[in-house]
Amino acid sequence: MRCEPVENSRAPPDPESGVNGGQYEKEIDPKDTTRTAAYELWMKAPNPMVTFFKTFDVTNLVRVSRKRKLKFNMLLDYCIGRAAVKVKEFYILPVGDKLIQYDTIAVNTIVKNKEGEVSSCDLSYKAELNQFNKEYLKYTMQVVASCQDRDLSENSMVIGTSAIIDTEIDGVVGMNSGIFNNPFIIWGRYKKKWFRYYLPLSFQFHHTQMDGAHAGTFLKNLQKEINLLK
Repeated sequence: MRCEPVENSRAPPDPESGVNGGQYEKEIDPKDTTRTAAYELWMKAPNPMVTFFKTFDVTNLVRVSRKRKLKFNMLLDYCIGRAAVKVKEFYILPVGDKLIQYDTIAVNTIVKNKEGEVSSCDLSYKAELNQFNKEYLKYTMQVVASCQDRDLSENSMVIGTSAIIDTEIDGVVGMNSGIFNNPFIIWGRYKKKWFRYYLPLSFQFHHTQMDGAHAGTFLKNLQKEINLLK
């Protein structure tokens, strides 16, 4: 892992572009962040992961998917990235016993490869939907064909996702391995009730990275981005 000196003068990331003039990771001193107390409390806790459950109204997402012939999961990944870049805590991640700061955010998706097994594909968040979709199709197809994971964790804070579309689920509590501390989102098949569609979703995060209020803001942002998608 490449670590660089702390640079307090660096400008914050631009949520609208998803880019801040270059991509890198750097180790930062917890005392120079707003996560000082959280670092002391949770970095060595036996289980520092917290899981929220929330049901989203995805009616607009379904409509956009059908109207524009775009993949539902791609659209949800895009909205996840768009919601996350507006919460600054997503740019800091505990890795080992260090806090690492990133310039950019990526969203991971799990795909079934040509051998029938699962592979992992990281996708850089792009503010422009058409560009994100283009890269989603390009890189997921590459991963399917090669059976090789696409890993952007050296340069981006990766949000893990897993879509279990064969069944409806109410939520999943993830695994605290101490290795993968990244935020992780899991969902199943969306449900139809009357004329609307709903999707239960679980969101797991490391308490050193963010508090419940930050997670709540992200989930609120996510519903807003789903509603605003065109």
